[in-house]
Amino acid sequence: MANGVNKVILVGNLGRDPEVQTFDNGVKKAAFSLATTEGYKNRDGERATHTEWHNVVLWRGLAEVAEKYLKKGSAVYVEGRIRRREYEDENKQKKYIFEILGDNMTMLGGGPRRDEGVTDNGNGSVSVADTSGSETSAPDDDLPF
Repeated sequence: MANGVNKVILVGNLGRDPEVQTFDNGVKKAAFSLATTEGYKNRDGERATHTEWHNVVLWRGLAEVAEKYLKKGSAVYVEGRIRRREYEDENKQKKYIFEILGDNMTMLGGGPRRDEGVTDNGNGSVSVADTSGSETSAPDDDLPF
């Protein structure tokens, strides 16, 4: 059986400042909501839009860049993969959350120009990739609340 592909590409704006956590081992995690908006014509021929919200999680170097440079409203391009996690709420009900684990990020519309780990693309955007070579998964006890 062939391996599947889990690849997500999003371009959108942050709905809130990144929430950054630093774990005991010094590893950082940044989480934020990202809005993607698509335009279309409705049945009446009028322009309409639909906004989808995504939970994005960045680890290590990407989290450090997010902490330093991203804020609510920042435009970013994110490449990563979808992960579904489950947990029990306070009423013992099983809940699911879907997240995008970012592997690469490009800050659009400006930002830092010469900083370690940040590449200037020469077109008003900068790129950052997780080059740590380590798995970008969360600790087992990492919950969304």
